[in-house]
Amino acid sequence: MKGIAGRQTRGIPNGARINCIDNTGAKVVQVIAVPKYHGTHRRYPSAGIGDLLVVTVKKGTPEMRRQLIRAVIVRQRRPFRRADGIMVQFEDNACVIVTDTGETKGSDIKGPVAKEAAERWPRIAATASIIV
Repeated sequence: MKGIAGRQTRGIPNGARINCIDNTGAKVVQVIAVPKYHGTHRRYPSAGIGDLLVVTVKKGTPEMRRQLIRAVIVRQRRPFRRADGIMVQFEDNACVIVTDTGETKGSDIKGPVAKEAAERWPRIAATASIIV
């Protein structure tokens, strides 16, 4: 995992439910925690594109449900600014399930992946079909 230059706009707070776009069997996951988040007193932890999350599976196959797993955000609806000045916004919030080392658990990713997430996580970039 590499760092991201500049400040990332965080659009997904703790407790948010987001779509899982890989073929691991999870459909909808809920954010439980954002590791390495350093915020302000009494502010909910939140995450942005390329951030690692601890999530639980709410909808999916019975083997996947009710497990604590790690995921990386690859799309967010909240507009964020790139280094070249353009604002980028996706249609939905989406994540990909990964292992503790950053390897993707699934073998396929549906839909586009943000360039920031692909640069930070090389295994997601290798699996993604479209990088925007």
